[in-house]
Amino acid sequence: MSDRAACHDLALALSGGNALGAYHGGVYEALHDHGLEPDRVAGASAGAIVGALICGNRREQRLSALQAFWQPASRPPLFPAMETLRRSAAAASVAATGQPGLFTPRAMTMNMEPPSLYDTALLARSLEQLIDFDRLNGGSPRFTATAIDLDSGEDVMFDTAHDPVSIAHLRASCALPPAFPPQWIEGRLIADAGISANLPLDAILAEPAERPLLCIAVDLLPLHRPAPTTVTEAAERMQDLIFATQSRRAIAAWQAVFDERAARGDTASVTLLHIAYTDQDEEVVGKAFDFSPGSVRARWLAGQRDMQRALADLDAGRIAIGEPGLTAYESDPAASGPPFLRKVRHDLAPRPFRPHI
Repeated sequence: MSDRAACHDLALALSGGNALGAYHGGVYEALHDHGLEPDRVAGASAGAIVGALICGNRREQRLSALQAFWQPASRPPLFPAMETLRRSAAAASVAATGQPGLFTPRAMTMNMEPPSLYDTALLARSLEQLIDFDRLNGGSPRFTATAIDLDSGEDVMFDTAHDPVSIAHLRASCALPPAFPPQWIEGRLIADAGISANLPLDAILAEPAERPLLCIAVDLLPLHRPAPTTVTEAAERMQDLIFATQSRRAIAAWQAVFDERAARGDTASVTLLHIAYTDQDEEVVGKAFDFSPGSVRARWLAGQRDMQRALADLDAGRIAIGEPGLTAYESDPAASGPPFLRKVRHDLAPRPFRPHI
């Protein structure tokens, strides 16, 4: 593994999803235990927070910083019906009273930020304690937080290769209106990247790579899920698809770009491992606000397990690195054993409808 890693760069693209971001912590723990060091991390929203915790700490301190932020804790198993009730109650409690160390309802604060339901001043204090911003801006690993300009609709990024990244930039990246307050940055009102591009692939793939690139892109909202059978399941599925379809289109667009470049003789190589948090049978419609220790722990372990399965495919040589163009693999939710990842080709144009047989 280490010999192959020396022949290519490693980038992480971490999507947004609020409380679901604990899954990223498990993904990083699997990479950490495998001895893999990212050269670059790009994050949107919760992914930007996780990315900053990774890049803003020494390697030996990263897991403790991530655990301090997410506070994963074990819990005894509950019956499914009780578990659904617990998660729903936890999400409702956070929505009503806020989350310690992250945000509070605006009715409980006199902060005069732009209009929002919650104030994220607590998040700023937590990040100040957990992130060494001198290290974050030191350039290794390179860090990028993505966001959107609320006035122009322009996608923007804050990249340590160009300018220092501050707490304000991180708060902006995870400021999904109307829940969280956008941030004024150099005269522009900046908000959560999830409105436009929840998976920050563009920030990584738009820049020419000098060496073959292995990009691990982690989505917190699943594209593939069983059809809903209740109104609450339908609401949850709608929430998933709003964000997950962005990723499918982004991958399709970049595959088309790399095809065109290859046709002109460009030998640039990107291997994209698209890993999604698909095991969400116990999640509820308000899952993004469920910060309860049991739920956080379950997501963390799911991310760790899924990344371990992807790394097993990589170690077994089932993933090709170094081929010209963009070769994409995605996690297969139906896979019961190896391989966990399957090669995929996404199309920009809609496909003609065909019934399942």
